[in-house]
Amino acid sequence: MIDAAMAALGRIPSGLFVLTVSADGRETGMLASWVQQCSFTPPRVSAAVAKDRWVLPTLADGAAFTINVIGEGEKKLVAHFGKGFAPEQPAFDGVEVARTANGAPVLTAAHAHIACTVAARHEVGDHVLVIGTVVGGTVHHEARPATHVRRSGAHY
Repeated sequence: MIDAAMAALGRIPSGLFVLTVSADGRETGMLASWVQQCSFTPPRVSAAVAKDRWVLPTLADGAAFTINVIGEGEKKLVAHFGKGFAPEQPAFDGVEVARTANGAPVLTAAHAHIACTVAARHEVGDHVLVIGTVVGGTVHHEARPATHVRRSGAHY
C-alpha cells in the first residue's frame, strides 16, 4: 500500500526552477522543483529546501534570493544546476548572470525570474519551507514553463 501511495504522490506535477542566492560573499544556485506561489497579498512564494543542503543557512530572514523559472527545452540549465555544487565550487561558470536590485543572481537564459527576500522558514520533515516575499521579477522570453513528474513521492 505504501508503494502505491508513493507512486501516486510522485505524480503531483511541479515546475523546474533554479533557486539562486548571494550571501556572505558566496553565490550559488540549485535545481528546485518544490516551488509554489503561496500568497496574493503580499505576493509570496514557497520553496522547499532539503535540510542537508549547504545553501540553507544563507537563506536566513531578509536574505535575497531568486526563483528562476526554467522553460521547456532549457536542458542546459537543468543539466548545469542539476549536478549540484559544493560550497567552494563556482555555480555560474559558463552561464550568463545578471543581478536583481537586491544583488541576487538572475539566470538570463531562464524563461522568467522572481526576485524575493526571505520572510519566514518552517521545518517540514526533511525539508525547510522557505517563504519569500516577491520584490520584483520579469518574463525574459516567451516559453511554456517546464514541468516535472517524479516516479515516486519517496525521492527526487
